Amino acid sequence: MNTTRLSLLSLVLVIIMTTGVLAVQPFGADYTQINTTRAPMDDASNHTAIAGNVTELDITGFSTTQSWQGYFGNVSGTIQLADALDYVMYNWSLASPEGEIYATTDTSVAWGDIACFNMSNHVTLETAFNIESDDVDGINETFSTGNGHDEFFTNNVQFTTGLCASTSIYDDTGASVNNHFEEVLLTDNSSSTEIIFTAILDEEDVAGFDDKYHDFEMLVLEDGHDTNTATTTYYFYVEIE
Repeated sequence: MNTTRLSLLSLVLVIIMTTGVLAVQPFGADYTQINTTRAPMDDASNHTAIAGNVTELDITGFSTTQSWQGYFGNVSGTIQLADALDYVMYNWSLASPEGEIYATTDTSVAWGDIACFNMSNHVTLETAFNIESDDVDGINETFSTGNGHDEFFTNNVQFTTGLCASTSIYDDTGASVNNHFEEVLLTDNSSSTEIIFTAILDEEDVAGFDDKYHDFEMLVLEDGHDTNTATTTYYFYVEIE
Protein backbone atom coordinates (compact mmCIF):
# COMPACT_ATOMS: atom_id res chain seq x y z
CA MET A 1 0.00 0.00 0.00
CA ASN A 2 1.49 3.30 -1.07
CA THR A 3 0.37 6.93 -0.86
CA THR A 4 2.23 8.64 -3.66
CA ARG A 5 2.51 12.27 -4.58
CA LEU A 6 2.73 12.72 -8.29
CA SER A 7 3.87 15.80 -10.14
CA LEU A 8 2.88 15.14 -13.75
CA LEU A 9 5.23 17.28 -15.83
CA SER A 10 5.54 18.15 -19.49
CA LEU A 11 2.49 16.25 -20.62
CA VAL A 12 1.80 16.55 -24.32
CA LEU A 13 -1.51 16.22 -26.11
CA VAL A 14 -0.76 15.50 -29.76
CA ILE A 15 -3.31 16.11 -32.49
CA ILE A 16 -2.31 13.96 -35.48
CA MET A 17 -3.56 15.28 -38.80
CA THR A 18 -4.82 12.59 -41.15
CA THR A 19 -7.21 12.43 -44.06
CA GLY A 20 -9.98 11.33 -41.69
CA VAL A 21 -11.48 12.82 -38.54
CA LEU A 22 -10.17 11.22 -35.34
CA ALA A 23 -11.35 11.53 -31.78
CA VAL A 24 -8.81 13.17 -29.48
CA GLN A 25 -8.14 10.28 -27.12
CA PRO A 26 -6.13 10.42 -23.88
CA PHE A 27 -2.35 9.99 -24.20
CA GLY A 28 0.02 8.21 -21.86
CA ALA A 29 1.33 10.46 -19.08
CA ASP A 30 4.83 10.77 -17.62
CA TYR A 31 5.25 11.44 -13.92
CA THR A 32 7.86 12.33 -11.32
CA GLN A 33 7.36 10.84 -7.87
CA ILE A 34 7.91 13.53 -5.24
CA ASN A 35 7.30 11.60 -2.04
CA THR A 36 5.48 8.64 -0.50
CA THR A 37 3.98 8.86 2.98
CA ARG A 38 1.34 7.25 5.16
CA ALA A 39 -0.38 8.16 8.43
CA PRO A 40 1.77 7.66 11.54
CA MET A 41 0.77 5.20 14.24
CA ASP A 42 -0.49 6.64 17.52
CA ASP A 43 1.25 5.67 20.73
CA ALA A 44 -0.69 3.33 23.00
CA SER A 45 -2.46 4.96 25.94
CA ASN A 46 -2.45 3.25 29.33
CA HIS A 47 -4.71 2.76 32.33
CA THR A 48 -3.87 1.38 35.75
CA ALA A 49 -5.93 -1.70 36.60
CA ILE A 50 -6.94 -2.22 40.22
CA ALA A 51 -8.23 -5.57 41.44
CA GLY A 52 -11.94 -5.45 42.21
CA ASN A 53 -12.67 -2.41 40.01
CA VAL A 54 -14.84 -2.36 36.89
CA THR A 55 -14.02 0.51 34.53
CA GLU A 56 -15.97 1.79 31.55
CA LEU A 57 -13.76 3.06 28.70
CA ASP A 58 -14.67 4.91 25.48
CA ILE A 59 -11.91 3.96 23.03
CA THR A 60 -11.16 6.07 19.95
CA GLY A 61 -8.62 5.41 17.21
CA PHE A 62 -8.13 4.90 13.49
CA SER A 63 -6.92 2.30 11.04
CA THR A 64 -5.38 2.87 7.61
CA THR A 65 -7.54 1.71 4.70
CA GLN A 66 -6.58 -1.61 3.17
CA SER A 67 -8.51 -0.94 -0.04
CA TRP A 68 -7.35 2.37 -1.49
CA GLN A 69 -4.21 4.21 -2.62
CA GLY A 70 -4.22 8.00 -2.92
CA TYR A 71 -2.61 10.13 -5.63
CA PHE A 72 -2.43 13.91 -5.92
CA GLY A 73 -0.33 16.49 -7.69
CA ASN A 74 -0.08 19.08 -10.42
CA VAL A 75 -0.20 19.02 -14.21
CA SER A 76 1.62 21.18 -16.72
CA GLY A 77 1.53 20.63 -20.41
CA THR A 78 1.10 21.69 -23.99
CA ILE A 79 -1.47 21.33 -26.70
CA GLN A 80 0.42 20.87 -29.93
CA LEU A 81 -0.09 20.30 -33.64
CA ALA A 82 2.26 17.60 -34.90
CA ASP A 83 2.60 14.89 -37.52
CA ALA A 84 2.93 11.14 -37.07
CA LEU A 85 6.71 11.46 -36.62
CA ASP A 86 6.19 13.97 -33.77
CA TYR A 87 7.47 16.95 -35.75
CA VAL A 88 5.76 19.93 -34.11
CA MET A 89 4.14 22.51 -36.39
CA TYR A 90 2.85 24.67 -33.51
CA ASN A 91 2.07 24.40 -29.80
CA TRP A 92 0.22 26.26 -27.09
CA SER A 93 1.53 26.22 -23.51
CA LEU A 94 -0.99 25.83 -20.70
CA ALA A 95 -0.35 27.32 -17.27
CA SER A 96 -3.59 25.91 -15.81
CA PRO A 97 -4.78 23.09 -18.04
CA GLU A 98 -8.30 21.72 -18.12
CA GLY A 99 -8.93 18.04 -18.71
CA GLU A 100 -8.66 14.73 -16.91
CA ILE A 101 -6.12 12.32 -15.44
CA TYR A 102 -6.92 8.61 -15.89
CA ALA A 103 -5.52 5.67 -13.91
CA THR A 104 -6.16 2.05 -14.87
CA THR A 105 -4.57 -1.37 -14.48
CA ASP A 106 -5.25 -2.03 -18.17
CA THR A 107 -2.22 -1.64 -20.46
CA SER A 108 -4.44 -1.08 -23.49
CA VAL A 109 -7.63 0.93 -23.08
CA ALA A 110 -10.37 0.73 -25.72
CA TRP A 111 -11.11 4.46 -25.64
CA GLY A 112 -13.75 4.08 -28.35
CA ASP A 113 -15.89 2.10 -25.87
CA ILE A 114 -15.54 4.53 -22.98
CA ALA A 115 -18.60 4.75 -20.69
CA CYS A 116 -19.64 5.23 -17.07
CA PHE A 117 -18.71 2.30 -14.83
CA ASN A 118 -21.81 0.24 -14.12
CA MET A 119 -22.18 0.34 -10.35
CA SER A 120 -24.19 -2.89 -10.44
CA ASN A 121 -20.79 -4.54 -11.02
CA HIS A 122 -19.29 -3.10 -7.85
CA VAL A 123 -19.73 -6.38 -5.93
CA THR A 124 -17.66 -8.30 -8.49
CA LEU A 125 -15.00 -5.59 -8.39
CA GLU A 126 -14.94 -5.58 -4.58
CA THR A 127 -14.49 -9.35 -4.60
CA ALA A 128 -11.47 -8.95 -6.89
CA PHE A 129 -9.91 -6.61 -4.30
CA ASN A 130 -11.00 -8.65 -1.24
CA ILE A 131 -13.39 -5.98 -0.02
CA GLU A 132 -16.21 -7.33 2.18
CA SER A 133 -19.80 -6.19 1.62
CA ASP A 134 -19.94 -4.59 5.07
CA ASP A 135 -16.60 -2.75 4.81
CA VAL A 136 -17.09 0.98 5.38
CA ASP A 137 -14.44 1.80 2.76
CA GLY A 138 -16.06 -0.19 -0.04
CA ILE A 139 -16.62 1.06 -3.58
CA ASN A 140 -20.31 1.96 -3.23
CA GLU A 141 -19.60 3.58 0.14
CA THR A 142 -17.02 5.81 -1.55
CA PHE A 143 -18.55 6.49 -5.00
CA SER A 144 -22.18 6.99 -5.97
CA THR A 145 -24.31 8.50 -8.71
CA GLY A 146 -26.05 11.80 -8.18
CA ASN A 147 -23.02 13.56 -6.73
CA GLY A 148 -23.16 16.16 -9.50
CA HIS A 149 -19.68 15.92 -10.98
CA ASP A 150 -18.83 18.53 -13.63
CA GLU A 151 -19.49 17.86 -17.30
CA PHE A 152 -16.42 16.55 -19.16
CA PHE A 153 -15.40 14.86 -22.40
CA THR A 154 -13.26 11.75 -22.94
CA ASN A 155 -12.32 10.69 -26.47
CA ASN A 156 -15.00 13.13 -27.71
CA VAL A 157 -17.66 11.34 -25.63
CA GLN A 158 -19.72 13.72 -23.52
CA PHE A 159 -20.37 12.92 -19.86
CA THR A 160 -23.00 15.32 -18.60
CA THR A 161 -23.20 16.63 -15.05
CA GLY A 162 -23.70 13.83 -12.53
CA LEU A 163 -24.00 11.08 -15.16
CA CYS A 164 -21.43 8.69 -13.64
CA ALA A 165 -20.65 7.45 -10.15
CA SER A 166 -18.31 9.97 -8.55
CA THR A 167 -16.94 11.42 -5.34
CA SER A 168 -15.14 14.57 -4.23
CA ILE A 169 -11.79 14.01 -2.51
CA TYR A 170 -11.20 16.20 0.55
CA ASP A 171 -9.90 19.74 0.14
CA ASP A 172 -8.42 21.99 2.84
CA THR A 173 -11.74 22.02 4.73
CA GLY A 174 -11.25 18.33 5.59
CA ALA A 175 -14.43 17.37 3.76
CA SER A 176 -15.86 16.76 0.29
CA VAL A 177 -16.73 20.04 -1.44
CA ASN A 178 -18.73 20.23 -4.68
CA ASN A 179 -16.57 21.01 -7.76
CA HIS A 180 -13.33 20.41 -5.83
CA PHE A 181 -11.15 17.36 -6.67
CA GLU A 182 -13.92 15.42 -8.37
CA GLU A 183 -13.24 11.79 -9.33
CA VAL A 184 -15.42 9.76 -11.69
CA LEU A 185 -15.56 6.01 -12.40
CA LEU A 186 -15.34 5.04 -16.09
CA THR A 187 -14.82 1.77 -17.99
CA ASP A 188 -14.13 0.57 -21.52
CA ASN A 189 -16.50 -2.39 -20.94
CA SER A 190 -13.76 -4.92 -21.68
CA SER A 191 -14.86 -6.78 -18.54
CA SER A 192 -17.23 -6.32 -15.61
CA THR A 193 -14.31 -5.38 -13.36
CA GLU A 194 -12.54 -3.05 -15.82
CA ILE A 195 -12.45 0.38 -14.18
CA ILE A 196 -10.80 3.66 -15.15
CA PHE A 197 -10.36 6.10 -12.27
CA THR A 198 -10.82 9.61 -13.66
CA ALA A 199 -9.80 12.80 -11.87
CA ILE A 200 -11.21 16.03 -13.31
CA LEU A 201 -8.52 18.72 -13.24
CA ASP A 202 -9.24 21.81 -11.14
CA GLU A 203 -8.34 24.74 -13.39
CA GLU A 204 -8.56 27.30 -10.59
CA ASP A 205 -6.27 27.27 -7.55
CA VAL A 206 -7.76 24.82 -5.03
CA ALA A 207 -6.09 23.96 -1.73
CA GLY A 208 -6.00 20.22 -1.13
CA PHE A 209 -6.24 18.01 1.94
CA ASP A 210 -2.71 19.08 3.00
CA ASP A 211 -3.44 22.84 2.65
CA LYS A 212 -1.34 23.02 -0.54
CA TYR A 213 -2.56 23.80 -4.05
CA HIS A 214 -3.06 20.83 -6.37
CA ASP A 215 -4.61 20.26 -9.79
CA PHE A 216 -5.99 16.84 -8.87
CA GLU A 217 -6.53 14.29 -6.12
CA MET A 218 -7.71 10.74 -6.73
CA LEU A 219 -8.26 7.32 -5.15
CA VAL A 220 -7.47 3.98 -6.80
CA LEU A 221 -8.18 0.46 -5.56
CA GLU A 222 -5.37 -1.61 -4.01
CA ASP A 223 -5.69 -4.84 -2.05
CA GLY A 224 -3.79 -4.74 1.23
CA HIS A 225 -6.05 -7.07 3.19
CA ASP A 226 -4.93 -9.91 5.42
CA THR A 227 -1.50 -11.21 4.29
CA ASN A 228 -1.61 -9.60 0.85
CA THR A 229 1.57 -7.54 0.35
CA ALA A 230 1.55 -7.58 -3.46
CA THR A 231 1.37 -4.21 -5.23
CA THR A 232 -0.93 -3.06 -8.02
CA THR A 233 0.45 -1.39 -11.15
CA TYR A 234 -1.50 1.55 -12.57
CA TYR A 235 -1.04 3.18 -15.96
CA PHE A 236 -1.68 6.92 -16.22
CA TYR A 237 -3.19 8.80 -19.14
CA VAL A 238 -3.97 12.48 -19.59
CA GLU A 239 -6.34 14.46 -21.77
CA ILE A 240 -5.58 18.18 -21.80
CA GLU A 241 -7.98 20.76 -23.16
